[in-house]
Amino acid sequence: MRCNRKCRYIAYIMCIALALSLSGCAKVEKQVDSADVERNETKANAKEEISSKEENTVSKAEAKLDAENSKDIEGNKEEKESSKEATDKIVNASEVKMTTTNVKDTENFYGIEFTADSDIFARINGKSYKDDCTVPLSDLRYLHVLHVGFDGQTHEGEIICNKAIAEDLLEIFEQLYEAGYQIEKIKLVDEYNAEDEASMADNNSSCFNFRFISHTTKISNHGKGMAIDINPLYNPYIKTVNGNLNIEPANSTPYVDRAADFPHKIDETDLAYQLFIAHGFSWGGAWNSSKDYQHFEK
Repeated sequence: MRCNRKCRYIAYIMCIALALSLSGCAKVEKQVDSADVERNETKANAKEEISSKEENTVSKAEAKLDAENSKDIEGNKEEKESSKEATDKIVNASEVKMTTTNVKDTENFYGIEFTADSDIFARINGKSYKDDCTVPLSDLRYLHVLHVGFDGQTHEGEIICNKAIAEDLLEIFEQLYEAGYQIEKIKLVDEYNAEDEASMADNNSSCFNFRFISHTTKISNHGKGMAIDINPLYNPYIKTVNGNLNIEPANSTPYVDRAADFPHKIDETDLAYQLFIAHGFSWGGAWNSSKDYQHFEK
């Protein structure tokens, strides 16, 4: 009996010890779990901090690169603008672009001052600019214009003229182009080997050609670059010489009768006439001793 009580007592004591032991383990496990969680949180925070630092470093690097690229782009833009400005002023070392005041489309209507070293002079030397030419090159200008052809399409035109009328011609031809006024050809007379008759017969409108007035020893205003002919085939030069009617070009006979109605005829109602007169030119069609319907001079 005493043994049973003793055994029960011992068993009770052992149960209490076991319970205490298990409770201690749970606490330890809980502490371990808590430590693990805290350690994991610390690691996560450390990773986040490292990631944030890396992102900041990358952002700073990207910002620096963007700033450098922006400077490069700005530098290239300034360089291009500077280059364009230089190109506008100088076509090459021997060809300098004119400054115009009233021309709107300076990309297509512009003038160039040129020297004996330029490609422009090489095209006219020995042709329209003859060996005995009395006009200095510094007085001449090369003009680039646009015009509406007889086909209704836009064409490029070239003119050599005196600097005194260069601005006038650029303004006039720009206005003619805007109005759709038709001019069949505007080429340098040098493309016809500076032969005036050949140029007129092909209905080419031209300006400078160092030559004399037909049937005289006087230098023509074309020889000074101060006159221009427009659609000459339809607007001939007519003069009676020794009782004979002289017509230039020779193939323009159908257009001698100015009372007749035909296209491209220049008279007082014609836009080219009105613009040239407004710019202070005189018209050959108003002359008395001869009639030069194609011709405007200043």
